[in-house]
Amino acid sequence: MKVIVCGAGQVGFSIARYLASEGNDVTVVDQRPDLIRRISDSLDVQALVGYASYPSVLEAAGAADAEMLIAVTHADEVNMIACQVAHSLFHVPTKIARVRAQDYLQDEWANLFSRENMPIDVTISPEIEVAKAVIRRLRVPGAMELIPLAHNKVRLLGVRCTDDTPVVFTPLRQLSVLFPELSIVVVGIVRQDRPMVPSPDDQMLPGDDVYFVCATEHQARALAAFGHEEPEARRILVLGGGNIGLFLAQRLESDFPQVSVKVVEQDRARAEFVAKTLSRSVVINGDVLDQEILDEANVEQTETVVAVTNDDENNILASLLAKRHGCQRAITLINKSAYNPLVSTLGVDVVVNPRSMTVSTILQHVRRGRIHSVHSLHEGFGELIEADALETSGLVGRPLREARLPAGVILGAVVRGDQVISPRGSTVLKAGDRVVLFASSGAIKKVEKMFSVRLEFF
Repeated sequence: MKVIVCGAGQVGFSIARYLASEGNDVTVVDQRPDLIRRISDSLDVQALVGYASYPSVLEAAGAADAEMLIAVTHADEVNMIACQVAHSLFHVPTKIARVRAQDYLQDEWANLFSRENMPIDVTISPEIEVAKAVIRRLRVPGAMELIPLAHNKVRLLGVRCTDDTPVVFTPLRQLSVLFPELSIVVVGIVRQDRPMVPSPDDQMLPGDDVYFVCATEHQARALAAFGHEEPEARRILVLGGGNIGLFLAQRLESDFPQVSVKVVEQDRARAEFVAKTLSRSVVINGDVLDQEILDEANVEQTETVVAVTNDDENNILASLLAKRHGCQRAITLINKSAYNPLVSTLGVDVVVNPRSMTVSTILQHVRRGRIHSVHSLHEGFGELIEADALETSGLVGRPLREARLPAGVILGAVVRGDQVISPRGSTVLKAGDRVVLFASSGAIKKVEKMFSVRLEFF
C-alpha cells in the first residue's frame, strides 16, 4: 500500500516506522530539513522537504497513486488542507487528519468534515483520546492500562507486579488451574523496560508490567488475583487546564457526579476561562510545582492526581510532589518515551502517552479486511488486534493446537455471541467468532501474510 505521511514529528515518525516495517511504500513530507534527515537516516522510506498542503509537494510525493494520506503536522489547518488537496486534485481514497483545536470538533460543526465540505475520512484528537484513557483508568484504579474490546465484552488490563502480588513466581500455565473461571490470558510482560511475549512456563516477577486479557464480567476478580482491589477515587486533582485538563474535568463533572474535582492552571486568563466553562469544579490559578498551591488544593486528602500540563518534566515532578504529600495515586501525561523506564521506579503509577494513542487509532484504519480495532502496546512492542474469523479461514473448524500460528502471536479471547471463551488447545473456532489476539512487532507481517486471504483479518 502506498501511504503519504504529512509530518515528521514523533507521531509521524512512529507511523512511518510501523508502516515501513510491514513493507508498505511510505513517503514522509515535512517542511523541516532536520526532521526529514532523521527520517531518511533511520527508516526505509522516501522523505521529502516541503509544505504538506502544497499541491506540487503532494504531487512530488506520489499522491496521484497513493491509497492513503495521514496528516499529522503540528498545524490543524495544514492537516485539513492537505486532506482537501489530496481529495480534490489527486482522488486519494482515504484521508486521516489529526485535529487538536476543539472548536473544529464541536457537535454543532459535525458536518464540517463531510465529503461535501472538507472530505476527511477520520479525524483524530489526541486530547480527547487522552482524556478518555484517563477516565478508563479512573474507573479501574488498579490498572495502569485498560482497553475495552468486542463491544466491551473483553478487556485488556495492564497491572504492575510487586512483592505483594499473589501470583508472582507462578508459571503462567497454572493461572488457568488456579482461576479456571476467570479466563485470564497473559499476552505480554515488560521486565526492566524490555518487553517479552511469554511462554506458558514463564513466571511473573516483582517489578513486571503484565498485560492480560479477561472477560469484562470477571474484571474485578481478575484484578483481585493480582492484588488490586482499590476503590474508585472520590477526590481528584487535575494539574493543567489546557485542552486535555478541561475536557477531562468536563467528563468528570458529567460522568462522575459523586467526585470532587479541582483544577490547577498557571495562566490566569486560561484559569478564568476554565472556571467559567466548568460548573462545579474548583479552579486554582497557580504553579503546579508550588507547594503552597498544592496545599491550597488539599493535595494530602486527594486520592488521585492527574498531571496533564504541556510540560513532561512538570507533570513528573508535580506527580511526585503530590504523592510525597499524601496523594494515593498519580496518572501522568508524558510525551517523551525516554522517560518511560524511569517513572515507574520514581513512583508514578500510570503513564499516558498521546503519541502511542494517536498511532493506535490510526493503525486501526490502516489495517485491511474484517478488523475492528488495533491497539499498540508499549512503544512498538506489538499490537492487540480484534477481528472476525470468516468461514474461509483455515483456523475455523479445527482445534487451535493444530493451528500454525507464528512465534510472537497469542490468542487472548474468542467471543461467540455473548459467550467469552478463553482459548485452549482444544478450542475450535467457528465462523463469525470475534477473535482477540496479540502479535509482537516482529510477527505482525507474518500474521498479515498468513491471515490476509483466508482469514481476512487485514
